Amino acid sequence: MTTTDTAAPRLPFDRPDALAAAPIFAALRQQGPVVRVITPAGDPAWLVTSYDAVREVFRDKRFGRSHPAPEQAARISHAAIQDGPSGDYETEERDHKRMRRMLAPAFSAPRMRALTDRVTELATELLDAMEARHAAAPDEPVDLYESLAFPLPVLVICELLGVPYADRAMFRDLSERIAVFDGGADAQRAMADFRDYMLRLAVAKRSDPQPDVISDLVAFQREDPTFTDDDLARLAAGLLFAGHETTATRISLGTLLLLTDLSRRDEFLADPDGKVNDVVEEILRLTVTGGTGLLRYAHEDVEVGGVTINRGDAVLVSIESANRDESVFESPDDYDPDRSPNVHVAFGHGAHVCIGANLARTELRAVFPMIFKRFPGLTLAKPLEQIAVRHNRVAGGVDEVPVTW
Repeated sequence: MTTTDTAAPRLPFDRPDALAAAPIFAALRQQGPVVRVITPAGDPAWLVTSYDAVREVFRDKRFGRSHPAPEQAARISHAAIQDGPSGDYETEERDHKRMRRMLAPAFSAPRMRALTDRVTELATELLDAMEARHAAAPDEPVDLYESLAFPLPVLVICELLGVPYADRAMFRDLSERIAVFDGGADAQRAMADFRDYMLRLAVAKRSDPQPDVISDLVAFQREDPTFTDDDLARLAAGLLFAGHETTATRISLGTLLLLTDLSRRDEFLADPDGKVNDVVEEILRLTVTGGTGLLRYAHEDVEVGGVTINRGDAVLVSIESANRDESVFESPDDYDPDRSPNVHVAFGHGAHVCIGANLARTELRAVFPMIFKRFPGLTLAKPLEQIAVRHNRVAGGVDEVPVTW
């Protein structure tokens, strides 16, 4: 697929509000599991829409983030992340295995369970400040995004990686700039600054290592000199970005999901500790953290769902569509925390499942009972349709969650 199909729909698709799926996905799934689309950058791509095809592409080693001829690759956007090919075509699989080997101990389920007490401590401090803010101005709504959803994941990932929390304003600015679809040169400058920042931290860890992930990466360089400073900076920047952006989005959207129908809130409040695991899985299934899907390129000709995807073609794997596939999920657009089994693919599937899945679940399972036990009368301060969706960002989401109680 080398020419633009003007009849193909263009991403990102319009959505009625922050919680609804784009209506076009249901029609595209009827059209087929793999369909033509136009990326935000204006290039052609394949969009994988069905649950089974999404899992198939995730499992298939013939798809990767690298491209056999990067200069010819379709562009997804003019952001500086998820914008086009990345990594080395010749060594991608080896590099991916190395990355998983380096990070698996830090993001293991036991280590994340051990982190739960610290997450609870940090969330308590933020909720205390949120309550004080409301007490000082009881007639004014409190923005749960700025008070909790954003700072909590930032605090957690900073501690885990070994990044000074005092630098949060700087890397928040960089994170936002690298993720704007039409960011262009400014997004690239922000990414260069982001990687330079991570390299400076790595230099400091070499002389004063700490029990954190960046120190682990520096130590790994001594074992494997092929893991370069550029590799370290790219990986650390990606971890810092992904480690707070997507979790902040899910705390925000999960709160909106529970508050747009107060019967959901009240059902959760009846047994928050007992229900939290199921509620979190349904929040993960229904919430959308990006408008384009996850990027892959075909490393050879591959047939998926009766469609031949040619070597080098861009493929966008739509988790949003897969998680609402009516052939797998009954009443897929409905919130149903009793759904069992809830076999969503919010964190991907197979060897490339998100390495931060345990961390995200740890934070979400800790924070939602805390929010609603602390503020059982929590309500939205404005209608859902008045809360703007971040259409132009890689991670999607919203800029505010105004609440009162």
